[in-house]
Amino acid sequence: MQIHPQAIVHPKAKLADDVVVGPFCTVGEHVTIDAGSRLISHVTVDGWTQIGKRCELHPFVSIGGPPQHLQYKGDPTTVVIGDDNIFREYVTVNRATVEGGGVTSIGSRNFLMAYVHVAHDCHLGSHLILANAASLAGHITIGDHAIIGGLSGIHQYVRIGAYSMVGGCCAIGQDLPPFMRAAGGYRARMYGLNTVGLRRHGFTADRIAVLKKAYDVLFRSGHKLAEAAKLVKAEFSDQPDVMTMLAFLEGTKRGVCRSVEVDQEHEE
Repeated sequence: MQIHPQAIVHPKAKLADDVVVGPFCTVGEHVTIDAGSRLISHVTVDGWTQIGKRCELHPFVSIGGPPQHLQYKGDPTTVVIGDDNIFREYVTVNRATVEGGGVTSIGSRNFLMAYVHVAHDCHLGSHLILANAASLAGHITIGDHAIIGGLSGIHQYVRIGAYSMVGGCCAIGQDLPPFMRAAGGYRARMYGLNTVGLRRHGFTADRIAVLKKAYDVLFRSGHKLAEAAKLVKAEFSDQPDVMTMLAFLEGTKRGVCRSVEVDQEHEE
């Protein structure tokens, strides 16, 4: 264990033998940090926080601070972080609230760029990229392999599906289904499949074509979403990707981002 003499590590904190803690870092009493992780300098890890293996925390990262929630009373809620994550400068990750389940979680192999904020009770999957200054309100869920553009803001309780992409400077107020992309600034709209991202992740042309057909029925056919979902389920019940998308739609509580095609029809 390499702890710089100008770092402050609570004697009860649990750090693996090869963890590196650089100058001016602070590690709290209830923190656990697993093998191979590095706190470069000026990092604060506090609260009941668990950090996995080989994570990199760059200067002025703050993880495990109290939630920015008026009802928080100092409860021992947690942050749980997986392996191989990179947290660049000034990233903040707040611990959870009791009402929200008590855990803020981040999976593995994620890249959180500078000034990203992850609020209380968020649940982030793995293989994510959150670009500079992306800001997540409380209770947000993001599926694996998603990308959140820089300076984007996501409303509390919104879900972002796996393999989706949110463009830069977007405001997302409703759920974005898996495999989709959203853009457009204030009240961003859904712009069809994240085709480039799907190809990069090894989706075949046939898989993408099936998703495209399902998307057309759901959002371009003129049917109400509930009716279109029934049609898609009947036609594509043997397609796992489509079933994943339908399950996501069925679970929405805030509604789904409007498709840009719907807006164009209304304008006409």
